[in-house]
Order: sequence, then structure tokens, then C-alpha cells
Amino acid sequence: MPNITTSIVGFDSAWTDNPKAPGALCVIRQNEDGAHLYLPPRLTSFADALDVIRSESRDAQKCVVALDQPTIVPNLSGSRPVDKVAGSLISWIGGGVQPASRSKIGMFDDGAPIWRFKQALGAIEDPEQARTALSGTFLLEVFPALALAAIESVFCSRLAAPKYNPANRKRFKLADWQAVVEAVRRFGLSAPLRHVEEWCSFAARHETPSKSDQDKLDALICGLIGLHWLVAPRDQSMMIGDLQHGYMISPAVGGVHERLIAAAKLRGVPLS
Repeated sequence: MPNITTSIVGFDSAWTDNPKAPGALCVIRQNEDGAHLYLPPRLTSFADALDVIRSESRDAQKCVVALDQPTIVPNLSGSRPVDKVAGSLISWIGGGVQPASRSKIGMFDDGAPIWRFKQALGAIEDPEQARTALSGTFLLEVFPALALAAIESVFCSRLAAPKYNPANRKRFKLADWQAVVEAVRRFGLSAPLRHVEEWCSFAARHETPSKSDQDKLDALICGLIGLHWLVAPRDQSMMIGDLQHGYMISPAVGGVHERLIAAAKLRGVPLS
């Protein structure tokens, strides 16, 4: 088997580490033959995710964790500058950004599981270094809702955000679930990522997807964001914010949306 040059772990943590509402992860492995979906999305806890990441860090030269949860939260209340910038687009398309602050007990207070996870992981949190380094374990903050608006133009217009969360029964639309799966399938194939089509074909056939199914889909989106950040030209991705106040990594396949540019300029938030 060719050497594993890079392992990308897509991790939708679900933030609170509640056993009744677990997160999900997937693993994408990359070598000289290209990238493939090594571990299809599955439910996970923070502890299980840490075990998987440690195993991947041993097997691969470089391991990159793409995490759907704020990883740098210095503000005691309110929301981070990056949340406001992302929210300028997400609210326009009809979605929402949950504000991150230390006042969120169980999510970002001093005893929250994310900080124990980061300490145990011991990863380097420097997105630009993650792109260029040949070895090491790295952590990236990603946001699937923002990525979907970037990879599928249909989702990026007024109140057009897909309603694909089965937990919200009043708003959930099966057609939106299928549209998101199809967008993820195309994005994965463009990488290119082997085995993504099989997984997406199975997911698209769900007539009554559950919240766990959505978590798994979001974990795959996280992994694809990480893969895209590493292998696509730099100008096809964006980093909103900085390593002091918080940031997000997202695809920018068609360029950075004008609403994000305007919001970043208004608030003095770096965008590259």
C-alpha cells in the first residue's frame, strides 16, 4: 500500500459531548495515488474522535483535523468577529450562526469538552502552516453551512439556505436534503475523492433521514473542506478572522462573496 502522506479527519463535534446527541467524524486519506474516503462518516464522542485522530497521526505523515466548532473563543460574551462576518451571509440566505462566547456553559466555559479535547490533541492551529507542512498534526475550524453556500450557487441567494436538518421537523425538506447530498457528491468528485459517490448515493436514498444522518453528512463536509484547503489553489479557499480572535476556513470556489468582503471591511476582520 502506498504511504499515507496526509490524513484529514472531518469532525462535527456537536459541541457539548452529550452521549444522547453524539457528533460524527470521517477520515480521508491521501497518498501519491490520490485521496479516498478511508473511514465513512460515523457517530462519535470527543474521546472516540481523539483515539481516531491519534491513530491517523501515527499512520500518516501529516494529520489535519477539520472541526465544526469554534476553536478560539477569547470573548466573554456576545459573539466573535468572525461569527458576525459569517452571519452577514448566512442570515441573508436564511440560516443562522450560533454565537460563540465563554458565557456558553458546556460549550465554551473553562470546563467545556472542546478545551480538554484541544489540550489532549496537542495540534498546531495554524491553517497556512497546515497547507505547507510535510508532517505534524493540525487543527482547522470549519463551518459546513458557509461551505455549502460557497460550493452550490443555488444555496447562495436570498433565503435559499437548504433546510436539511431533520431535527427541525417544521422546516425540514427532503428535497433540500437530497440537494445537499448532491452538492457534496459533486464537490467530493471535483477533489477528486474516491468512494464519496458511493456514500452519497446511499445517503440520497434516505426517505426519512435522522439528525444522526445529518451529523454524518456534516462530518463529510468538514473533511472535504479540509481536503480542499490542502489541495486546491489557495485562492479557491478563504480564511475569515485570525488566530487571536477566532477564524473559519471555507471554500471560495467562485471567489469570496461580496457580502463577506463588505462585512469583514466594516468590522476590520482579516479575510484572505
